Amino acid sequence: MVESNIFEKLKRTGWRTSITPYLKWSMAAMLVLGFASGLPLMMVFSKLSFWLREVGIERSTIGGLYAVSFAYSLKFLWAPVVDGVHLPILSGLGQRRSWMALAICGTILGLSLIGLSDPATALRLTVIGALILAFSGATLDIAVDAWRIESAPDDEQANMAAVYILGYRLAIMFAGFSMVLAGYSSFNLAYLVMAIAMAVILTIVIFVIKEPSQEHLIPKEYAATASYLSHIRRIIFEPFWQFLARYGVWLIAISGIVTLYRISDFTMGVMASPFYADLGYSAQTVGWIQGIFGPWPIVLGGFLGGFIAVKFRLLPALLWGAGLTLLTNGAFAALALAAGPGLDAAANGVQGALVNTPNKWALLGVILADNLAAGYVGAVFIAYLSSLVDRQFAATQYALLSSAYSFFCKLVATATSGPLAETVGWAQFFLITALYTIPPALIILYLMHYGPDWLTGKSTPPLENDSQAKTAKA
Repeated sequence: MVESNIFEKLKRTGWRTSITPYLKWSMAAMLVLGFASGLPLMMVFSKLSFWLREVGIERSTIGGLYAVSFAYSLKFLWAPVVDGVHLPILSGLGQRRSWMALAICGTILGLSLIGLSDPATALRLTVIGALILAFSGATLDIAVDAWRIESAPDDEQANMAAVYILGYRLAIMFAGFSMVLAGYSSFNLAYLVMAIAMAVILTIVIFVIKEPSQEHLIPKEYAATASYLSHIRRIIFEPFWQFLARYGVWLIAISGIVTLYRISDFTMGVMASPFYADLGYSAQTVGWIQGIFGPWPIVLGGFLGGFIAVKFRLLPALLWGAGLTLLTNGAFAALALAAGPGLDAAANGVQGALVNTPNKWALLGVILADNLAAGYVGAVFIAYLSSLVDRQFAATQYALLSSAYSFFCKLVATATSGPLAETVGWAQFFLITALYTIPPALIILYLMHYGPDWLTGKSTPPLENDSQAKTAKA
């Protein structure tokens, strides 16, 4: 929904008019909050998994630890608490800033616990820190999303989203510097520095960022108990029933695309950092490539995906994305083959096994290509999910779709990635995960040839006006 709004806005307005909203104070605050949302997610697994593999933790254990990231997939379960419960001590900051402050305190605690732990000898403290960091980061996302929506009018939400994404990418770069710092010093120091960074953001949240108005959170017409129950029925049950009625039997094919389209990236991505460690690259090398060069192809791929989705419709754009994922994920297999047969032997602990570490340019090329594909696929996939929702239930239905694919993909990645890599070896692992793109591609082809016009983007989806009329009558 956000991406399509951006494209439509640029069609309706000139570039000068489009730039004006970015000069507001709320945009600077959004940049900081986007950074705050991105940093915990990058540190909770991506950087931690490299450290764990470097100290000799088994790949199956690392893959299992990926389960902590489920907090981001399940955050809709406690979002109503963040929305409606007033914190006793921090309530003076306002509903949104108080929950931001509490969540940021949680991220500081989680980062500090990881920084003070020694996973090689006592993994439990590291895991506890990761759990606290994941839960707190997901809670921060909830509060930041609510702040974003309430701090700008509807016609500026696209601008807010763009600044949020920029802040998120800056967090990715900063997290990359943590790898460089870890290489020169230690991961313990790197995590403690990240905790200090979150403490600085906490100060900004408390003393600089303003609290938006929440007058709309509890409308007067829902003051009575019956009205609240009616409101709960509308916001919880009606969006799901309407979604079922809208798509009917075609929901089977849609569910296949939603749950399977990103599974290749998830299952491959969870093992990427341990793979770099087994190849023999240093933390500095990986940190510089991921933190300095890596984020920009994601941004470029996002703009490319948005352009193609608008020009050629979503299903063809999704199909090209599947092909791009197949090629770029398969490039990791080529990197593994270039390291020679000793790679898997060394990964399995065979003494004296020789690994022919590919040069840094090969790693740079593979990561840049993968990030370009990830940016493209991410943009067209988000646009596709947004196209499926009814405007009047956009938030609930989008949350349902995004949680469904995220939870399923993370579940499969957690359960299979580590054991599969250990069983078949690195090259075969990346070949197999690349082939995961074929089933969703076949479903997309089926919809393109046999699906109704409204489902392929050739005409307006049905029931949107009908559902609004039914709601108005109710």
